[in-house]
Amino acid sequence: QRRSLAPSQLAKRKAGDEEEEERHPATTRKRQKPASETESGECYRSPFRKPLAQLTNRPHCLDSSQHEAFIRSILSKPFKVPIPNYKGPLGLRALGIKRAGLRSPLHDPFEEGALVLYEPPLLSAHDQLKIDKDKAPVHVVVDPVLSRVLRPHQREGVKFLWDCVTSRRIPGSHGCIMADEMGLGKTLQCITLMWTLLRQSPDCKPEIEKAMVVSPSSLVRNWYNEVEKWLGGRIQPLAIDGGSKEEIDRKLVGFMNQRGLRVPSPILIISYETFRLHAEALQKGSVGLVICDEGHRLKNSENQTYQALNSLNTPRRVLISGTPIQNDLLEYFSLVHFVNSGILGTAQEFKRHFEIPILKGRDADASEAERHKGEERLKELISIVNRCLIRRTSDILSKYLPVKIEQVVCCRLTPLQAELYKNFLKQAKPVEELKEGKISVSSLSSITSLKKLCNHPALIHDKCVEEEEGFMGALDLFPAGYSTKSVEPQLSGKMLVLDYILAVTKSTSNDKVVLVSNYTQTLDLFEKLCRNRRYLYVRLDGTMSIKKRAKIVERFNSPSSPEFIFMLSSKAGGCGLNLIGANRLVMFDPDWNPANDEQAMARVWRDGQKKTCYIYRLLSTGTIEEKIFQRQTHKKALSSCVVDEEQDVERHFSLGELKELFTLNETTTSDTHDKIKCRRCVNGHQVRPPPEGSDCTSDLSQWNHCADKRGLQDSVLKAAWEAAVTFTFHHHSHEEQRGIP
Repeated sequence: QRRSLAPSQLAKRKAGDEEEEERHPATTRKRQKPASETESGECYRSPFRKPLAQLTNRPHCLDSSQHEAFIRSILSKPFKVPIPNYKGPLGLRALGIKRAGLRSPLHDPFEEGALVLYEPPLLSAHDQLKIDKDKAPVHVVVDPVLSRVLRPHQREGVKFLWDCVTSRRIPGSHGCIMADEMGLGKTLQCITLMWTLLRQSPDCKPEIEKAMVVSPSSLVRNWYNEVEKWLGGRIQPLAIDGGSKEEIDRKLVGFMNQRGLRVPSPILIISYETFRLHAEALQKGSVGLVICDEGHRLKNSENQTYQALNSLNTPRRVLISGTPIQNDLLEYFSLVHFVNSGILGTAQEFKRHFEIPILKGRDADASEAERHKGEERLKELISIVNRCLIRRTSDILSKYLPVKIEQVVCCRLTPLQAELYKNFLKQAKPVEELKEGKISVSSLSSITSLKKLCNHPALIHDKCVEEEEGFMGALDLFPAGYSTKSVEPQLSGKMLVLDYILAVTKSTSNDKVVLVSNYTQTLDLFEKLCRNRRYLYVRLDGTMSIKKRAKIVERFNSPSSPEFIFMLSSKAGGCGLNLIGANRLVMFDPDWNPANDEQAMARVWRDGQKKTCYIYRLLSTGTIEEKIFQRQTHKKALSSCVVDEEQDVERHFSLGELKELFTLNETTTSDTHDKIKCRRCVNGHQVRPPPEGSDCTSDLSQWNHCADKRGLQDSVLKAAWEAAVTFTFHHHSHEEQRGIP
């Protein structure tokens, strides 16, 4: 048993031993001395017990050098990661200093499915020893989050865009035109390009700091949603779709003042209108990349929007347009000149060298020498432009989308329309002016009046009341007691066909319908018809705010929404909208510009569509509408030659035939079908294959079928045939690939 060695305890034990010895002296003397005790009588002490130091009240004094050395030893202790059992690398290097070593790409270029935009040149072992490791280029690889969802044609498009904006296709030029047809995913390809440029380059740093997207006002919110959808919060774009002038200026100045490798909001999304009004704030700095959506709005180099965009300090420019040629080649020049200035010379040089010879060679009355020269200049133009323009047609979508059946439906005029039409042609003076080759304001007004008459007599009723030129005495032709407060479909051939189409669709299927017109007055008639028939509908025109447009489109596309009809003004919302909630679209009246019609008709046949799509293009038989359609065919043929490089496009109507606008052919089933002298039809019925010796490259080569009622397959149109339909051209999208008979 261990005993205490405290002095007080030792004294007590000594006194006790003396008393014990006095009481039992014999026993005490016989007890052996313990081996642990020394001869001097000292008690045992443990070797592990340290002797106690003597405490004093005097402090231990250090000189100043010793004190400073002691403090430095405390502060110089290396940083330790405050994580239990941390096994990572430790060192004396300070935090935040770049670790020395080889440069590496942001994403693995050898991963399966990786989309590599740039690959460093292969070096020999000798060159690898000489190269500066801090300057060696690295792979540029698209983020796998995006490359996994890109389709093959989209991967090709992203590579093309990146090569153009980094000046690898045309040295010294940094622009390009993305001219894919509608529905091929141009937005996704451009988002992939922006994200790649904002994050990486061969120099192992971002290629650009900021990017700007300029689009129609109705698409600003759509771009914002697309960025959020594909990048999933990795980036925070700045979308400006409203607000006071001071608030917008403040946001734009803040955007332009951003600097550094990690800009908080590196993407600005703004409408053309807002950009034009606030261009001064955006011209004070530089932007790495500008993307112009629906870029055919820049077809006129004289307008303010074009000049404001052109003055931006931005070498990298991407122009998105599914319809780069709309009316003439000079507009095409403006687009190419915007992205790559000087590549086609000046406007005067372009007109003299390219436009005049090409158009002369395309005219039906051209000589053989003019045709040959036109073809040579066309090939030269294509070879230059193709270095900065990528164009894929909607044929690619055959793998991903359902069939699209497009039908041009010729509708006969009602007796009232025919009488009003003939009465106008007899009275209107602009007819004579146009025949003399002059086009005045009154001539254009007459064209508008005839187009409205083809839609419905109600649209020109007020002119008849006021007895304007061309409509004097026309009020007597209307039925007794006629009022414009209610719509009467039986007074218009096209409205009658539309009424049948809507009724049959509603009663036989759960399909939804998009109605498109160039006139808001026609949309008013659609509304009256829907209220009479108790169809639920929504309407989008120029009076609707941008924010509200996005909401009604989202609601209409929902499968659970009860709306049956979406009314659309082609001028306000014909571009970029995604209306896959519907699979039937009625183009009620044609536009002189084929691009406007093409844009509007592409709203339903897009990514996400699951049903067969039906497109109905209504024309009034033998009227100015067929002349407009014929002119569209002429312009589309020009676009096919220059953009799509189709070699067998038939030379369309002579320019002199355009003077026949103010005529009415009451005896034909289709003036267009008569004019192109279709060789696929015998006695008005199509023969497949065409008769031996006939010309297969007909002007209607884009249409698979010409049909009367016996050749019609659409049950919806069959119901309307007896009412007003006289003839149809119909086209199955990608008929050969799908195996449609």
